[in-house]
Amino acid sequence: MTNADVLAGRNPRRTWLDRFLSIFSTVHAGEGLTAVLLAANVFVLMGTYYILKTVREPLILNQPGGAEVKAYSSAGLAMLFLLIMPAYSAFASRVNRLWLISGVTALFIANLVLFSALGAAGVKIGVAYYLWVGIFNMLFVAQFWAFANDIYTEEQGKRLFPIVGVGGSIGAVVGSLATKEMFEYIGPFQMMLLSAVSLGICIVLTWIIHVREKGRVDADRAKQVDKPLDKKGGFALIISRRYLALIAALVFLLNCVNSVGEYVLSAFVRTAAQALPAAEQGKFMGQFYGDYFTWVNLISLIVQSFLVARLFKWIGVRGALFILPLISLTGYGLLATIPILALVRSVKILENATDYSLNNTVRAALFLPTSREEKYKGKATIDTFFARAGDMLQAGFVFVGTQLALGVTGMATINIVLVSIWLAVCVGIYKEHKRLTAEK
Repeated sequence: MTNADVLAGRNPRRTWLDRFLSIFSTVHAGEGLTAVLLAANVFVLMGTYYILKTVREPLILNQPGGAEVKAYSSAGLAMLFLLIMPAYSAFASRVNRLWLISGVTALFIANLVLFSALGAAGVKIGVAYYLWVGIFNMLFVAQFWAFANDIYTEEQGKRLFPIVGVGGSIGAVVGSLATKEMFEYIGPFQMMLLSAVSLGICIVLTWIIHVREKGRVDADRAKQVDKPLDKKGGFALIISRRYLALIAALVFLLNCVNSVGEYVLSAFVRTAAQALPAAEQGKFMGQFYGDYFTWVNLISLIVQSFLVARLFKWIGVRGALFILPLISLTGYGLLATIPILALVRSVKILENATDYSLNNTVRAALFLPTSREEKYKGKATIDTFFARAGDMLQAGFVFVGTQLALGVTGMATINIVLVSIWLAVCVGIYKEHKRLTAEK
């Protein structure tokens, strides 16, 4: 039931869709359709991202020193976001949420068309494309969840975000499976054009959701969503709010830990590929990552569908904060003693599956008690600059690790230390979130 229904004295009945979705979480009357539309939007988004993500691996790993180039290229994204995020905040202060999302998406579509043309012409786009996918992943996903936060109240978000997240998990599975099958037949550059079409579908779905929800809220709320955000930038918001600063620290540490693990996996994969004929190396890496992402996303789908809503109900958003770092601490503890490819692959599958399901939903839900400016500008800045700043720190660890020949055991030990700090930050967020929700 919406605020507009309450004001008008309406008491709508639950539809068959509302009742069906209650299998996954509690759904009130009239909430099912918007949840499905948001789920469809993130389904297309994550399916597209996994196509683009799988395409990028052979493009960069097939270059000399590919694993190291990949690690150092990630660090460069932090510097790019120092330029991108002030421009994004300035744009958000001039347009409403609909034009903000549509404009950014249209720019990404144009970029994909350009990359496809350059790649087909024989231009080496590995590093540039890798950087672009990093920008797309962080900014576009953060923008989607900011939109979902803007649609729902805090109470609704805790119930309905797990359902929306199911769409993303299914999209990730479909995207990775489709890429594994398509890679050999249509090639990476045609897959970029296919992804551009998919992003156009995201724009259409965003318009439908915006129009639908604008008609379901009271007049004051409808006026608010049509207004641009205020002039304060994302970095200024984070500096002025302890809660946002702690979330930024969490994302920074999480991404550093994850990226160190990805480097270790990439190094193993490249070594395995080098044992094959040169003509087979790109195909091997594309198929390996297609299979790897498929397992990540299948497990993520199961967790998102059947565990996230229940965990939110049993231990709350704050309790769920601690699950991923505890998994990472256990995984890298094992990896420090048994450094083999099969274990690296298993640790990363479990870590990423939890991150992409439970942890992504937790991170989105942390912004439910914040202002609209904090949802759009603050979250976008945290999920872009601070995530990639974690990559910058990871690049430093990779450099030191390769110079000192630390190996897998040494890199796993670094992650154990980082995860310990990450757990301490979770305690701070727990306290701040408890205070914020009590004030609300």
